[in-house]
Amino acid sequence: MKCPFCGHLDSKVVDSRPAEDGESIRRRRECLKCAKRFTTYETVETLPLIVVKKDGSRQSFDKDKVIKGIIHACAQRPVAMETMIQIADEVEQEAQNSMNREISAKRIGEMVMERLKKVDEVSYVRFASVYRQFKDVDSFMEELRGLMQEKMT
Repeated sequence: MKCPFCGHLDSKVVDSRPAEDGESIRRRRECLKCAKRFTTYETVETLPLIVVKKDGSRQSFDKDKVIKGIIHACAQRPVAMETMIQIADEVEQEAQNSMNREISAKRIGEMVMERLKKVDEVSYVRFASVYRQFKDVDSFMEELRGLMQEKMT
């Protein structure tokens, strides 16, 4: 690690501990030439996850967009913000764990709906109505019938 004070390339690690966010390691280092100390952070290198949209365009995965969609679906419902963030975290983790670096927007929507269905059915229906873009009342009612049948079994 290059010393920020003298530019020397050798240093030793004096102290190492998890950073506050738990996502990185904080290391205190000491330069072997000038003996000054400095701090570095080590994080896991993640490859970017690309979302393939319905029109074929591609963009980077944005967990904030997922959270906004979930918040919108859960508006004025008894769903804790912590639960909404947990759903987005789970979706992101599942997408990252797949071997593909690209995932369809459709798959992301399906993963959100799977989780919302277990948390709050009204929020699930709201999300599904926007996500699936129901063409008419019949297709919307068909989704509701499916939900009711699942509930009865």
